[in-house]
Amino acid sequence: MSTHTQISAEEQRLLAQLNRERMPTHIAIIMDGNGRWAQERGLSVHQGHQAGREAVKRTITACLQLGIPYLTVYAFSTENWRRPASEVNFLMKLLEQALEEELDELKRSGVRVRVIGRLHERLPETLVRKVQRVIEETKHNRKLTFTVALNYGGRAEIIDAARKVALEAAAGRLDPFSITEENFHEFLYTNGTPDPDLVIRTGGEMRLSNFLLWQLAYAEFISIPTYWPDFDKNELLRALLEYQRRERRFGGRSAKGP
Repeated sequence: MSTHTQISAEEQRLLAQLNRERMPTHIAIIMDGNGRWAQERGLSVHQGHQAGREAVKRTITACLQLGIPYLTVYAFSTENWRRPASEVNFLMKLLEQALEEELDELKRSGVRVRVIGRLHERLPETLVRKVQRVIEETKHNRKLTFTVALNYGGRAEIIDAARKVALEAAAGRLDPFSITEENFHEFLYTNGTPDPDLVIRTGGEMRLSNFLLWQLAYAEFISIPTYWPDFDKNELLRALLEYQRRERRFGGRSAKGP
């Protein structure tokens, strides 16, 4: 995760076009295409996930270099339990291994790790313990907040938030009519993190797949055909340039006219 890397001519070209005054604060990524990447190369899906881990490391490094303070990745959804047991077991072990092996570098790089999702449902206890350790040991870091959506579903998050609101109201600690969009956010897993400005989906699909349904209401969505294992800083820069070409209206009218 070292931020000192040699810059290619293409990277220099892309960086020269980037407007540093219009950078997103928070990027969310739907990491798709590990399986297809592996299949096209005659490799196992496990090898695809291993390559995907390297893409995560590259992306963290790129965000640190570009000064982007928040990055969220969709690592494992509540729907991913439907995959073959052998693949699920491998992913759990890969996550454990990554947390163990990357912790020191994350700490050195100033990365704070957050994990969102139903962490106490179905996940291996050994993984949960490693998650808790990494969260604790990186909690004071401030250069980049790296959020991992693990056993996560957008609908499940909203249901869990609604349950918290109902319990607070039933206990007399909350007036249901006082709930607004702003304070409802306090009951979400992502409380304390700004909503994403940009969501990138690799692999060419055009859907959110139950990811951050509340938080992505006004995010710019960019789908790229590149499979996740091939995602690198240049791909990120191209997505940022596309983001900067857009006008974010948040439901209002364009400043350029109707």
